[in-house]
Amino acid sequence: MIESSKEKLQKKKSTQVKKGRKEGDNVKYEERIRPSKLDEIIGRGTEKETLKIMIKSANRRKEVIDHILFYGPPGLGKTTFAVAIANEIGANIKVTSGPAIERQGDLAAILTGLKPNDVLFIDEIHRLSKVVEEILYPAMEDRMLDIVMGKGPTAKTIRLNLEPFTLIGATTQIGKISSPMRDRFGLIQRLDFFSDNDLVQILQRACRLWDLEIEKDAVQALSEASRGTARVGLRLLRRCRDYAQSHGGDKITVDVVEKTLKLLGTDKQGLEKIDRVILSTMLNHFSGGPIGLSTLAASISEDESTVADVYEPYLMKCGFIKRTSRGRVLTQKGLKYLESLNG
Repeated sequence: MIESSKEKLQKKKSTQVKKGRKEGDNVKYEERIRPSKLDEIIGRGTEKETLKIMIKSANRRKEVIDHILFYGPPGLGKTTFAVAIANEIGANIKVTSGPAIERQGDLAAILTGLKPNDVLFIDEIHRLSKVVEEILYPAMEDRMLDIVMGKGPTAKTIRLNLEPFTLIGATTQIGKISSPMRDRFGLIQRLDFFSDNDLVQILQRACRLWDLEIEKDAVQALSEASRGTARVGLRLLRRCRDYAQSHGGDKITVDVVEKTLKLLGTDKQGLEKIDRVILSTMLNHFSGGPIGLSTLAASISEDESTVADVYEPYLMKCGFIKRTSRGRVLTQKGLKYLESLNG
């Protein structure tokens, strides 16, 4: 029987709906990896204990928990902690970022829309403008919102009461947050790089959730190449999964990890091409330094903040470069690493 145009269109729509559901299910499948409670977070023992004490004592007083600021390199769990805290206290979480709040009115709309006990999470909080930041001062301290109506001599200030809420901020550049803002946080918590053991557990947990079969040595190799960062480790695990499945296998072996890392231009220590460019530029163009951040960034055609926030912390953790009062300097360990590449 010849199908009519209407029947074909209905079949096409049905196929699109099914396909959309499948893709949506896959998104949920990928998102399961983010811990939803503090006890599900691997490692971070001191940080979790501190937060549990804060939450327990606040519950006993029937108050909201103090405002919290997380800082450290990207990919170390700042957003995960914010979500877990909100789940622990049974609160809704409103997620936004510093660059998204351009005007006073943007922040005022968010603050007045909060319900009692809500959590407001601001990522990249160091990028809030000074004008917007000043609105947060009375909101954080007194739960008050001052709105200026009009301009000039006729301007009036209206003060609104806000519902009790907790602000959780996240930043990779705590030095760019003003002292008045930092002082209003009840807890300032640095998140450092994960240990290899913690990364092994994070990757093993991901394999269980994603139904992946992986060799013990392959997990260890991935953890060592993860730059001490869970986000990087999970990204590498996904690419290893892709490589194994594209070659007709389901098991992630050491060979699969090595070939995947080679394809991505990542070595066993987790250093990427740009890391090697930074080290070789310091040696070949500036005799190992000292070299200023702006000069280094311009030499490799990268943004200063990208070099300082993404690549430099791990190179310093590896002991390949160090900061001095005169600039960045290539260490003997970094020099030996470059020699091993040439050798």
